[in-house]
Amino acid sequence: MAQDTDKSLRQQVIYQIFTRNYRSGKLKDVERDLDRIRDLGVDIIYLLPVQPSGVLHRKGSMGSPYAISDYRAVDPAIGTMQDFVELTESAHRKGLKVMLDVVYNHTSPDSILAKSHPEWFFHKADGSLGNRIGDWWDVVDLDYESSEALWDYQIETLKMWAKYVDGFRCDVAPMVPLAFWKRARTEVEQVRPGCIWLAEAVEPEMVIANRKAGVPTSSDSELYQAFDICYDYDTYNWQKAAQTGCMFLPGGAVRVSGERAGFLKEYLNRVNLQEGILPENYVKLRCLENHDRPRAAELVPDERALRNWTAWQYFEKGTAMVYAGQEFEVTHHPTLFDRDPVDFETGKDLSPLMRKLRAIRQQDLFADSSFEAEEVAGDVIFAVRERRGNGSPAGEAAEKASMPGDCRDRIVGLFSTLGSAKAVQVDLPDGTYTDLISGRSVDVFEHTVRLTGEPVIFFC
Repeated sequence: MAQDTDKSLRQQVIYQIFTRNYRSGKLKDVERDLDRIRDLGVDIIYLLPVQPSGVLHRKGSMGSPYAISDYRAVDPAIGTMQDFVELTESAHRKGLKVMLDVVYNHTSPDSILAKSHPEWFFHKADGSLGNRIGDWWDVVDLDYESSEALWDYQIETLKMWAKYVDGFRCDVAPMVPLAFWKRARTEVEQVRPGCIWLAEAVEPEMVIANRKAGVPTSSDSELYQAFDICYDYDTYNWQKAAQTGCMFLPGGAVRVSGERAGFLKEYLNRVNLQEGILPENYVKLRCLENHDRPRAAELVPDERALRNWTAWQYFEKGTAMVYAGQEFEVTHHPTLFDRDPVDFETGKDLSPLMRKLRAIRQQDLFADSSFEAEEVAGDVIFAVRERRGNGSPAGEAAEKASMPGDCRDRIVGLFSTLGSAKAVQVDLPDGTYTDLISGRSVDVFEHTVRLTGEPVIFFC
């Protein structure tokens, strides 16, 4: 649980893979690519559900990977259970961990459980199986209040997969009872000590709407009782607004446009707020894109601006996640419902930058430090990570922080979200520092830094 969460997760990088759309769509393709993935600076590979999809009410030609028909099987379209085991074993030999997607809120309408245990499901007024989210018409919801036997079955399934994987990404975790996740974590720990738990937390607006509709939904602060990492959906919509200059309000019906700087300032305010409202050792998942969100290169078409946003993602406090293809600036978002392979031959490559950023993240300040970010000059993020006081008197700490030079107690980043070259004023001591990304000198004179449009990170 949160009190047991290893802060070193804040230094790690997750690589998200939808096997069906990866290369030729087989688990063996992922296994053959592990060296490249590891060399990108990845610690954990996260696989979208590998189980078979249902047929009834199927979306598209292949169905959603989140409409699972059998929790304990591997989709024959991507390989066999032996292929899966060999993938995990190969990953472990190469120093990589494996995380598997867990979809415990719902199943396909023709799932094994729906057929054998319909009493374990949510029923509509007419007695038929249904779901509580209208547009998820290809799934039916499980009812965890129906039977303790459902809990036993689901936890035994987790323990089965935990023999091979190192963690679970839990789909719409807030809609499954928190008590279930607490028990599951305790029991899985007996099979996989140190198992990593990642919750797909939802937007605060969805929490509010669900609760208003009578659907119990956990907030981030509640989820941290059972999970190590929560999605950053409490800030994502503001991040997207800062990138695009517009925001779609909940429901997508109202489009609000305004000054990009205003969106950036509000986004950073919300990021900073996490420091005060979440557990001290919270870990947020930091992503620019994922299987449910637009590609970063589509939202930020300017390549220099994209490099800045990428550097910011790695600098933020939390675990960084890269969606397969992000390193090649892929703009097309693959569908979940049909075969739609990722284009790995775009002619662009952010891999060198990502490798450098991953190396920077190994500094111990990325595991444990204070964190604060602010908007300067309208489009620049100025962020500071600083070692905690460790009992030093406030005056002594302030004096040390004001000293120029290669001080390892504070690291700062400047990220030009539009990729623009400009001079910005920041609260830093004058001096010459070394940019950890490029190796070039960064001059601060009269609290002014001249940016070239590229991101910079340096000890100060």
